[in-house]
Amino acid sequence: MTQTGPEALKGEDWAGEMGERWLASLDRFESMIAPIGTALLERAGYQPGERVLDLGCGGGATTLAIAEAVGPGGAALGLDVAPMLIARAKERAAAAGSAARFVCSDAATAQLDEPPFDRLFSRFGSMFFEAPVPAFTNLRTLLKPGARIDLAVWAHPRDNLWMMEVMGVVRQHVEIPPAVPRAPGPFAFEDLGYLEEVLTGAGFSGMDVATYAGLQPVGGPGATPDEATDFVLASMAVGRVLAEEGAGVRDSARADLAAMFTRHHRAGEGVMLPCKVWLVTAHA
Repeated sequence: MTQTGPEALKGEDWAGEMGERWLASLDRFESMIAPIGTALLERAGYQPGERVLDLGCGGGATTLAIAEAVGPGGAALGLDVAPMLIARAKERAAAAGSAARFVCSDAATAQLDEPPFDRLFSRFGSMFFEAPVPAFTNLRTLLKPGARIDLAVWAHPRDNLWMMEVMGVVRQHVEIPPAVPRAPGPFAFEDLGYLEEVLTGAGFSGMDVATYAGLQPVGGPGATPDEATDFVLASMAVGRVLAEEGAGVRDSARADLAAMFTRHHRAGEGVMLPCKVWLVTAHA
């Protein structure tokens, strides 16, 4: 087994490599997490006329949905650090005739030439700040006093077998250090106590949490085990790690991933593995 350094899975360069990976598999990524986005949008319950900032909007699917909900009297602005994703989001909005708008900027420091927003929304876009308290403090300056925020963040990895099963296979081939608690990344806010500390430190209050639990279609609904495997290797940071170890390691891991996904494949549904998400609300 090859040993890999502690930076091996950092890979959160959303303005670069990770943004390109997301763009290359945009439809599969979005279809995987679409039910979670729908649940968060339903919880948010946007009304006509509201002004909403969509943090970490990616390819813009949630921003487009928000724009439809708030109507011509409202506003939906998607914010993301990845220029390639913002470009795709703008293309989608133009093709759909949507009023959704998009800005490429780092939310930790962004200063928008916009009136303050009534609401903030983020489907998995809030967990990657190097310094989360200052970042959320900056976001609060973009909101009206009392504005509500709605965030979706992954719960503990042990409750997200779609990730843990993949990591279990990968660790049979490459030695990867355990994740550092509270470090920027998908599971930065698995500990709700820590998230509340961050939000309180940034001036938000009244945190309330609902739980989303279900089955995650790895590689998107209907994906075969081979398609799910190709998705993981092409789109997730572990794919880069395995590629760096050479064809032999990568091919061996690929076979084991495909076998694992076969055990979780459901005809007509895809590769289905459990996931758990916190749907978090607070107020500025």
